[in-house]
Amino acid sequence: MTDLRTPPVNDGDLFSERARQYAADKPLQRIHILEAGCGWGDGLDLGDREHRSTGVDVEDPALRAHTRARTDLGGWHLGDLRTVPMPPRAYDVVHAPFLVERVPHAELVLDRFVAAMKPGGLLLLRLRDRDTAFGFLDRRLPRRLRERLWNRLHRPARRSRSARAAGRAAARRFVPPPPAIYDRVASRQGMHAYCVMRGLVISEEYTSRDAVEALGTGSGLAGVLCRLVSALSRGRLTTAHSEVTLIIRKPENRFARVI
Repeated sequence: MTDLRTPPVNDGDLFSERARQYAADKPLQRIHILEAGCGWGDGLDLGDREHRSTGVDVEDPALRAHTRARTDLGGWHLGDLRTVPMPPRAYDVVHAPFLVERVPHAELVLDRFVAAMKPGGLLLLRLRDRDTAFGFLDRRLPRRLRERLWNRLHRPARRSRSARAAGRAAARRFVPPPPAIYDRVASRQGMHAYCVMRGLVISEEYTSRDAVEALGTGSGLAGVLCRLVSALSRGRLTTAHSEVTLIIRKPENRFARVI
């Protein structure tokens, strides 16, 4: 396994930087990006490099509204990710932040992403690890408690009166993501096993505690629950991290064991 490290920059910048490095090695080629999970989050920043981004995600009213509001997508498809259009070997980069843990049949969906990548392409993944205290709570808490958990995660630091007002407005607009499913592959160990079986190369791996730290280390109920879950599981469900960031390469060698 690769060493666990903290990303040198935030994951959005890290992914954009790796995509720009990939593009720099192909100066005469238009870069094609698959924004997998386009209904949640933002796209990659390739600067002035010519590229086209296509979005895919599951069908959901909130995700559809977010996708429609995006201006960086040249096209998009929402529906069952096992059947939405993904031409084989069509994309240089597949960008999938916080998608693997929230879709059913995640391994089959990953297979489709890998099949849609060109040889030598990049798969940029960020996921919340099911084998953590946060992952356990996110999939087991009742809906209303889960929404309170996510509202706490979304709450920004507010120092000034104007910032407090902006924070309250953002909180009113915030809609929690669809309930996470956390298939077995939606974990650090699950992704390592998947990459070994598919002949993929994990070139970089980082962990972070963003969700755990957002819950606070004081007397907040969510933070207490995380620590309690970790203690009752004897550390198997860790609070040492909540997210995993992976930069995965599909080998150039056409005889490698890939989809």
